[in-house]
Amino acid sequence: MSQDPSSDAIDQRQAALLYHQFPKPGKLSVESSKPCATVADLTLAYSPGVAEPVREIAKDPENAYRYTNKGNLVAVITDGSAILGLGNLGPLASKPVMEGKAVLFKRFAGIDVFDIEVNTSTPAQFIETVVAIAPTFGGINLEDIAAPHCFEIEKALSARLDIPVFHDDQHGTAVIICAGLMNALDVQGKQLGEAKVVCLGAGAAGLASLDLLMAMGAKRENILVLDSKGVIHAGRTDLNVYKQAFVQTTERRTLAEAMCDADVFIGVSGPNLVTPAMLQSMAPKPVVFALANPDPEIRPELAHTARSDLIMATGRSDYPNQVNNVLGFPYIFRGALDARAKRITRPMLIAAVYAIAALAKEAVPQVVLDAYQLTSLAFGRDYILPKPFDPRLIERVPAAVASAAGGA
Repeated sequence: MSQDPSSDAIDQRQAALLYHQFPKPGKLSVESSKPCATVADLTLAYSPGVAEPVREIAKDPENAYRYTNKGNLVAVITDGSAILGLGNLGPLASKPVMEGKAVLFKRFAGIDVFDIEVNTSTPAQFIETVVAIAPTFGGINLEDIAAPHCFEIEKALSARLDIPVFHDDQHGTAVIICAGLMNALDVQGKQLGEAKVVCLGAGAAGLASLDLLMAMGAKRENILVLDSKGVIHAGRTDLNVYKQAFVQTTERRTLAEAMCDADVFIGVSGPNLVTPAMLQSMAPKPVVFALANPDPEIRPELAHTARSDLIMATGRSDYPNQVNNVLGFPYIFRGALDARAKRITRPMLIAAVYAIAALAKEAVPQVVLDAYQLTSLAFGRDYILPKPFDPRLIERVPAAVASAAGGA
């Protein structure tokens, strides 16, 4: 007898709730990195010994990197206005996600994190709050902040702070999309500079990904962007300044019209918005990145039924070619912190793209095959990005980012 699919969802929901509740609530704890077992330890850890590094930092603020955890501490900060695919549920509801992000930073790059959920009502209030607490940290990771406010917030903080500020929903997503797309086009025998690209979704992830793609060689005239009202075209008067940068003079208005003869589809929008007929209208050997989570714009099973010559990627771990930000943000920050960078620049992001893309073309270590219970894995239409548990990521990506930081 087959199991009721709804019971699987119930089981998964219960498992998630139990995971977060036991053996103690949440996913984070703070542990001392120094011994504190004796009276002598205590005098060094606090009074009077702590006065010595205080004096040294007062003399030269750079000494904070020598005597405190600042150089390996990142703030993961949100206002809860765009939580995963759940929307604006507020800062408190976002805390499990921020704790989860902290776990990934630590697991994959050895970076310590304080998660901070800010209850503010305007971008200006959020900006001032982050500026006020920034001396604690070596870097700021902005998370789950709705567009267009996220663009304003990141720009202002990057200008005012002397530590890296990084909105992962923009640039982390962009890096992984670009790395996967470069490799997918390579497999399909196409060039980025000639590819016709359709992007469904004009929020943080979509616009940042297109910006980075253009920096790497995509042509602006070959890109059509759609938001919830259709194609972003020259006749529209309802566009914010960020969308206006992608205006095209075109007669195409709908997604179906935009998809005709396209080489690439990038979806960062919502579930089930793409039909088999749309895929069938695309150019030969198309690349389809349907990244809405948990339900993509079109499910891979349906997409492969419509086109046998496509390369498909999603945001899900249960299909090949997962576009997963964990391939990027821990290592980008690791490289930035190691280089003592004051900001994360475009050359640093591009260096991360190339380092991640290159790994997928190399022989896959046995440890990766074992982790995913696979007998073989090789570069091709079902393997265009390295797996998250590939130990080579920590060896390659931070070094590439740090090197680019040094040349910035």
